[in-house]
Formats: sequence, structure tokens, C-alpha cells
Amino acid sequence: MPRTSSRSRAVRPGSAVEEIAPGIWHWSAAHPRIGIVVHSYYLPEEQVVIDPIGPPDGFDFFAEHGPPTDVLLTNRHHYRASGDFVERFGATVRCVGAGMHEFTHGEPVEPFEFGDELAGGIVAHEVGGICPDETALHIPARGALALADGAVRWEDGGALAFVPDQFMDEPERTKQRLRDAYRRLAAEVEFEHLLLAHGEPFVGNGREALRAFAG
Repeated sequence: MPRTSSRSRAVRPGSAVEEIAPGIWHWSAAHPRIGIVVHSYYLPEEQVVIDPIGPPDGFDFFAEHGPPTDVLLTNRHHYRASGDFVERFGATVRCVGAGMHEFTHGEPVEPFEFGDELAGGIVAHEVGGICPDETALHIPARGALALADGAVRWEDGGALAFVPDQFMDEPERTKQRLRDAYRRLAAEVEFEHLLLAHGEPFVGNGREALRAFAG
């Protein structure tokens, strides 16, 4: 999500890296450019980080628990602190090919395509709707699905929501496309946990939450 509304500008403190479900670690931190707290995930057994923001307590945790080899982005806007993981650990950053035009300043990003199996057996699913590179990452070994910007959670413990209409070219059409994609994912993909780039994750009831949101 490249910009934000006044509704979400209040910056909350970030969280340390902590395990929220077996093999899934979560942290959050204020994004230095857009001024809101965003969320990131680490899968130590797969040696993967997803949409990484700079962790509040630094990078030593990752060195101690198994340096990530791969950084996976759910869309092109989530490069965030990926360059630090490249510099510190030699990680490979990957984004779906439809978003590669974003990286014009020498960012070390390699493309993948929808349907590809990535590091750790993670599978890239097309979402689209809000942008052509909107991706959902299915993590079968962890029973999790990671989303980008199409569904957010404004408040801890709250329900899923859309971003404000001002961030969509055709709001009603975009919302319908997102609902269609999420309905398909909730029906076809096995997962329990829903990992959000913008908002606290759903642990244990993620599939139900996405199904309810899709309608």
C-alpha cells in the first residue's frame, strides 16, 4: 500500500519478532515513508521472510535463528527493508513479474510467476484486482496464506476491510474482483492462518475470516 489515509496515520509502536503459530514468526514496525505500522513474517525452517520491514530490535535475531535465504514480496510496494536482508544475509528478493517495473534503482529483485512454487514449497497465487501484481502466498507446511493490500485489518481483533476508495481506480469493480479472488482462495486452498501485510494476523481462524470477507 504506497500511501495511506488520515484514518490510519496514527503510528503505534512496533512489535518484537515472536512466534504466533508453529514455524511462523511475526513482527511489526512503523514504515519510514508512509508513517504507519506494517507487518512482516519469518519462516525459519523455510529460511524465508515475507514483506520485511526493519525489525525494531535489529537483525541479530535472524542471524541467531537461521539467516533467511529468500525474501518474498506479496506485491511490488512491499520491498520495505528487503535490501537490508540482501546486504546482511545475501538473501534473494523475489516479486511476481507483473510488478518488476517498480524496481528501477538497482534493487536486486528476481521475478516469479503466478503458479510458481517458491522457496520452502510456498506457492504464488494470483489475486489482482487492486493491482496486477497483487499476490497471495500459500505456505502449505505452516497452514498459512499471506496477503498483500487487498484486505487489511484496521484494528487489532477487528474484521477484514478494504483500503479507502481513493486508493482504487474503480472501487466497486476492484472490490468485486478482490472478493472473487478471495472466495476462490478460501474454497480451494487449505490454510488456518491469514498473514496480513497491513494489520495483525488471524491465527487459527484465517480461512473463516477470509471466507466471511469475500461473502
